[in-house]
Amino acid sequence: MENKRQEIIYDEKVLEIARVSRTVRGGKRISFRALIVVGDRKGKVGIGLGKGTEVSIAIKKASNKAKKNLRVITISKNDSISREIISQYGTSRVVLKPAPQGTSIIAGGVVRSIAELSGIKNLVAKLYGSNNKKNTAYATIKGLLEISKR
Repeated sequence: MENKRQEIIYDEKVLEIARVSRTVRGGKRISFRALIVVGDRKGKVGIGLGKGTEVSIAIKKASNKAKKNLRVITISKNDSISREIISQYGTSRVVLKPAPQGTSIIAGGVVRSIAELSGIKNLVAKLYGSNNKKNTAYATIKGLLEISKR
């Protein structure tokens, strides 16, 4: 019998690509930063941040980090979350509320992407404070994990 590992297919979505530079002697060094969310649409989701001299390198690094940081999210029977939660990361504050069947996802770009890739189909979310995509993504994951713990 052969022991073949079955490769699990994950969907991934690029949330943000930023051009960043640092000043060194003789000028500026330019690199790219990519923020990616990866999920299987069945309760596993992860986010990754990668930097590279080219966009493709940054995306590949972020994707690998996201796959290593996969977390399990608890989804209730109506394809929503079990209760309301307020989560904060930095100055970004995200309010996640369960929604009845058929509502779909009512949320902004980053929260919507994370919810879709985690398998949540009914959710209402509101973002307060900073709308920084990185902090919003981390706050959303933090909130979904807090719901899963209880």
